[in-house]
Amino acid sequence: MRGPLPPGLPAAVLFDWDNTLVDTLPVIQAALAETFRTYGRTSWTLEEVKRNVRLSARDAFPLLFGDQAQEAQRVFYDAFRARHLDALTAMPQAADLLEFLAGWAVPMAVVSNKGGPLLRKEVSHLGWERFFGSVVGAGDAARDKPAGDPALLALEQLGLSPGRGVWFVGDPDVDLACAHAAGLSAVLLRGTPPQTGEFATEPPDAHFTEAQAFRTAVEDRSGAVREPLPGHNVRA
Repeated sequence: MRGPLPPGLPAAVLFDWDNTLVDTLPVIQAALAETFRTYGRTSWTLEEVKRNVRLSARDAFPLLFGDQAQEAQRVFYDAFRARHLDALTAMPQAADLLEFLAGWAVPMAVVSNKGGPLLRKEVSHLGWERFFGSVVGAGDAARDKPAGDPALLALEQLGLSPGRGVWFVGDPDVDLACAHAAGLSAVLLRGTPPQTGEFATEPPDAHFTEAQAFRTAVEDRSGAVREPLPGHNVRA
């Protein structure tokens, strides 16, 4: 751990999307399986998908498919679009966490390596646009995660400056690297703690096993700072 997190409420919270706020790994696995079959490749297991899917398609597909990358992306996205909204599932307690942060008027954004238009469709499908002042996906900034560009773009759209008071929350290494590159606090949100040497160059500042633990940590900082907005029961 690098930590500790700065005192008080976060100045803003930037969330990763897949496997942080929503569970879309089965859909990604199915779309990748169709793509791999098209090119005579062996499909990945769900655990392999979780381990390997970190970069944006524009960065990952040239590594996977070489000269066929552009066509392989088309196959993947056609397969993904056909099923992603029907299978979109919020992670446990994610909606409650967003409501809680909104109650404390904490600015929020999504910063994902999912293509921007697809990402914004998913946010809209869940009715979560009201939570986020910015939704930045792959291709929206000059570079995708792990570069700091998309996080800085999100902060620009929120009208905020980067700094350790901004928490970047995600689960893969590219999220922590993005947070470090942008000068933000890096928060790991996943069930398992960091393994020895796992994040040697970009360690998290804090680790929470679930959304409720994250909420509790913020709530512990909130009482002496300011009152929640009217109409929000932040201790429900």
